[in-house]
Amino acid sequence: MRVHARGPVWHRKPQAQGIIPKGLHGLDTEGTWSYSRSAGWVYGHGTFCLVACRTRRLGAFKWMRNSGNEAQRMGLETGQLKGLVRTVLMDSKADAQAVFREFQRQRGMLLLTTARKGADKSPGRQRMVKVLKQRKNKKIYKQRNYTVEPMQGLLKEIFELERCWMRGNTHNRWVFRRDGGGRADASISCRAGGPFAVGHQAGGPWSLKTTD
Repeated sequence: MRVHARGPVWHRKPQAQGIIPKGLHGLDTEGTWSYSRSAGWVYGHGTFCLVACRTRRLGAFKWMRNSGNEAQRMGLETGQLKGLVRTVLMDSKADAQAVFREFQRQRGMLLLTTARKGADKSPGRQRMVKVLKQRKNKKIYKQRNYTVEPMQGLLKEIFELERCWMRGNTHNRWVFRRDGGGRADASISCRAGGPFAVGHQAGGPWSLKTTD
C-alpha cells in the first residue's frame, strides 16, 4: 500500500538532481516515487501487509520503501514460515519463474500469482502458468479479494494512512507507537506457532505490542 508523504511533493526531476526548490518547506526527503493502477503515481512511503487467509488475521503490517520490491519483501517475510505455510498468494508483482521455483524447491511452498499474458514462452514458465491456471489454485488465489485487500483498507482507515503522520524512514517505521489523538488502542499479539491477530478498543493512544 502506498501512503502519501507528509508535506509537499518532491518532483522527480529535482529529486534526481538532489535539488530542493526554493520555498519548498517541510519536505520529506526520504520519500520515494511509485506507481499503481489504483493510486497512480505517489510520492511517499509504502507498507507491506501479510494476512492469513483461513483465519483472516493480520500477520505483518510493516513500513517499506515506496519504490521497494514487494516480491523480494514477501520472500523475506515468508522465509521464517517454512514448514508452517503451504501456499502464498501475491499479485502480479510476484510473477517470476525464478521466484516461483525458489518457493517450491527451497521452501516447499506453492506461490500463486497472476501471470502476465503472452510471456509464457519458455518450457519452465509454461509449467508454472499451467499450475497457476489449475481450477483449484485459481479458486484459492481469489481469496486475496476478501482477505488481504480488505485488511489493507481497514488498516488504512484505522490508522488514517491517506498521508504519513511523520517524515522520514525511521519515524514512519514506528508510526504505530505514536500517539493517535486519543482515539483507540491497537495491539498485535502472536500465539506460538500461529498467525498474528489484530484488535483495537476505544480510548487511549495507539500502541503496538508483540508477544511470543
